[in-house]
Amino acid sequence: MNTVSERVRNISESGNSIYDYDIKLFIPTDELEKILNEGLVGMSIEGLPMRTRSKKVNERICEVLGYPVPASFKKTQPRFPAQNFDKYLQQSSNLQIWNQEIEGNRRYVIIKVDQEGTLIKVRILTGDQLAPLDKTGKLTSKYQARMTEIPSNGLLSQQDTPQVTYWCGRLGDVKDALPTENPKKGNLMPIDELYDKLVLIEGMSFEDLGATQERNRAAVFHSLVLEKIGYTYYCDDGSYPDIRHQLLEVKLQTSPTIDLGLHSPDENEIVFQEDRDVFRSSDIRYAIASGETIDSTVTINNLYLVTGEEFSKHFPLFGGKRVNTKLQIPLPKDFFD
Repeated sequence: MNTVSERVRNISESGNSIYDYDIKLFIPTDELEKILNEGLVGMSIEGLPMRTRSKKVNERICEVLGYPVPASFKKTQPRFPAQNFDKYLQQSSNLQIWNQEIEGNRRYVIIKVDQEGTLIKVRILTGDQLAPLDKTGKLTSKYQARMTEIPSNGLLSQQDTPQVTYWCGRLGDVKDALPTENPKKGNLMPIDELYDKLVLIEGMSFEDLGATQERNRAAVFHSLVLEKIGYTYYCDDGSYPDIRHQLLEVKLQTSPTIDLGLHSPDENEIVFQEDRDVFRSSDIRYAIASGETIDSTVTINNLYLVTGEEFSKHFPLFGGKRVNTKLQIPLPKDFFD
């Protein structure tokens, strides 16, 4: 019977890549888990951006198993066809599987990462073992768009939609309002006035809370937006749009992919209605900030403001159905014990 080291040596001598399946080189699950624990535990990915973290771990997996590291990793399903597995880095108990159902014979390599960014445990489940943990079986839809070349002028929509324009007034004072309140006729700032306030965020910096702290970074950006508009109180109830009182959705981007959540600007869904006045996602104003992280500091380089109606002209939605989906599976508290 082959030992662990013999299996790795055989793979290395074969010259096969991670995309070349060969039944004679297939590693049984219990041995694969042992090899990956020995080769990955203790590895640090602290401070690396999300995509870089994943790539570095993929490279280490190739080295540990005896495969050459490819120049780039293909977007195959699964990502490691030669051994029929996908890998997931987990700093939380919420396992997310994107754009695919669980497959019974596929192997799911789930790697626990501590808060310092160190890999501390590997567990492998087959799809048949993982599926019972999925209590809903529902795919959660998430729309996404991408940032491409943007004009230097950050006011991408010169005017609001007719419905919003009808409700606008140049009052400019929101200090006594809550950002999560419904808008009031005459108290919506026109998009050009809103831009004049928000463009002041360009060049501002704040401390980066770490590569896995997107929500906290977004909260800091959200507070900066509220401050520039003139609100006295910080308030965020997680609803859409973020600043309902101004029909404004805000996004801080340190990567090219814009996560739009469950709401697409061009789906024309009803967001708010008062009597006969109906506001749809096409009426929402989107503030998109482009930022970068250098030496643990996030700096906002550019601020763009656009209506939902014109959003996809400047930020193309992902192709096909323009929606990514994910399964969200809560892992048991003792999963890695």
